[in-house]
Amino acid sequence: MIYLILLPFFYASMLLYFRIADYYNIIDKPNERSSHSETTIRGGGIIYLLAALAAVILEPSYWQPILALFIIGSISFADDSFTLSRNMRVRFHFAAVSLLFYYFGLYFSQPIWLIPILYILVIGIINAYNFMDGINGITGSYSLVVLAGLQYVNLKQFPFIAADLIWLPMLASAVFLLFNFRTKAKCFAGDVGSVTIALWIIMLLMQLIISSGHFAYILFLSVYGVDAVLTIIHRLFLRQNIFEPHRLHFYQILANEQKWSHLLISGIYAALQLLIILAVILYPTHFTLLFLCSTLPLVLVYVWAKPLLQNNKEAAVVEEQPNISRNYDQIRL
Repeated sequence: MIYLILLPFFYASMLLYFRIADYYNIIDKPNERSSHSETTIRGGGIIYLLAALAAVILEPSYWQPILALFIIGSISFADDSFTLSRNMRVRFHFAAVSLLFYYFGLYFSQPIWLIPILYILVIGIINAYNFMDGINGITGSYSLVVLAGLQYVNLKQFPFIAADLIWLPMLASAVFLLFNFRTKAKCFAGDVGSVTIALWIIMLLMQLIISSGHFAYILFLSVYGVDAVLTIIHRLFLRQNIFEPHRLHFYQILANEQKWSHLLISGIYAALQLLIILAVILYPTHFTLLFLCSTLPLVLVYVWAKPLLQNNKEAAVVEEQPNISRNYDQIRL
């Protein structure tokens, strides 16, 4: 019954936010790095903070991880509204992750040398999730698939958290997609959306992994992981600043250079992740086998197809402009 109330509330809240964002000029203007061509409202992912507010009301015992969501979501929304320094964002990310680690008791249960590694891993996943939010529908659909897999495990296989903590972000993702999974999106998630849902999913995965002892559940993020990690390696190879905006993600090559539909790409990413999630659900104890059968093929496709797709586009440009320099081979992976 509560979800039937929250659904129209979330929807109405989004409509209200559009008016506020329009009034205060919280918009995303396209530039040479963008995968869109029209000015669009930014920060629609604020709906995840509304979901977090509902979560703390329904499940107050989880106030610590939910507070972490508000910490990281608030600074992200501020950054969407007016640009903040990287140092400021990092401090808030660090504070949110620290609160999450304290909630899980990691400072007392894990060796001290492992804690810095966990910080790097978690903050890295948060930023990777944010970097992957570059085309219509991708963050909402991918998150919805991951959350659905987690809820199935929670309800059917291994109860590890209150169901509301998964239903609520699923509901928020569905409402957000009504405005974002379009050829011409009504709004973008912004950092407040991608960063907040990233930490929410990380919290759920940590709870599941700690409770079950099965590390295979980390593969619930394998599609994003492969694209993000290999793109970072590619950019390091090109001696680029990995913290600066770019258009070298695999999905960006498909959208910007090959002109694939944003919705098609988002659907493919979500579908691939769904297949991997189904495999993990069936065989959660076979981490090595699952990794080799799922993640490794994605790596091979990335390494093989990305240079080919780039070169096809670049070859067309060279053919149209014969005087252009042909040193484009240097950007091959």
